[in-house]
Amino acid sequence: MDGQNNPKLSVRGATKVYSTRSGDLVAIDRCSLDVKAGEIVSIVGPSGCGKTTLLWSMSGLHPLSSGEVLLDGKPVKGPNPEIGMVFQEATLLPWRNLDSNIRFPFEIKGNRPDEAWIGELLHKVGLEGFGSRFPRELSGGMQQRAALVRALSFKPSVLLMDEPFGALDSFTREEMNRLVEQIWLETQTTIVLITHSIEEAIFLSDRVIVMSARPGRVAKEYKVPFPRPRSFEIMSTKEVFDLTNAIKLEIVGDQKSRFAQQASDTIQPAAE
Repeated sequence: MDGQNNPKLSVRGATKVYSTRSGDLVAIDRCSLDVKAGEIVSIVGPSGCGKTTLLWSMSGLHPLSSGEVLLDGKPVKGPNPEIGMVFQEATLLPWRNLDSNIRFPFEIKGNRPDEAWIGELLHKVGLEGFGSRFPRELSGGMQQRAALVRALSFKPSVLLMDEPFGALDSFTREEMNRLVEQIWLETQTTIVLITHSIEEAIFLSDRVIVMSARPGRVAKEYKVPFPRPRSFEIMSTKEVFDLTNAIKLEIVGDQKSRFAQQASDTIQPAAE
């Protein structure tokens, strides 16, 4: 087959079971999806549906109970330099300044960073000249920009983002979304994003994948056909409004079905 037709990242029958005191907890169940090279895919779903578990499994940080994750057709067995990760929090070391935080992973691995590339990234995200600042001297948005630079500093071919902007105010979050779009337009890095914001998913993505309530499964997929860059005018159209509502209804409808089933299971028939 032509390599260009093969997915960049594949998830095949991914299942993750956690052992707890009250018994086994199935977080995700037989999840399968493909992500093409240069594509942005968002994963949304109700709280607790296993989105983060699925993403961490893609990164190689969480082993699966069954199933597999493939990068360019090869199994992902652990952390991979081709896969960058941006977490919910910036996870910057408080005793290191911005420059040394970005270079810390290179120190651990004994690799030499590409200083020109890091400098270019810092310029792109507006952190040029802030290298001597410590995390406590940076706003939340600036810390997440630094985390983004750190993740991209290795030039990964895949970037995984675990709701990295959820704690930011709406204005800063919108700025970060436009920054990610700008970087993607220039680098065409393959991106998988976990988010609770349907609007964010539509703004950034080529496709939005909706997961069901736990145990998480791929419930439905929506294509996002709008041109890039996605201007305010595009995001204000009826087509975007209708797609947003369709995705929300898919999630809310699944939750209602789950609650109804739970209620039905707890009701015992009256004795005759």
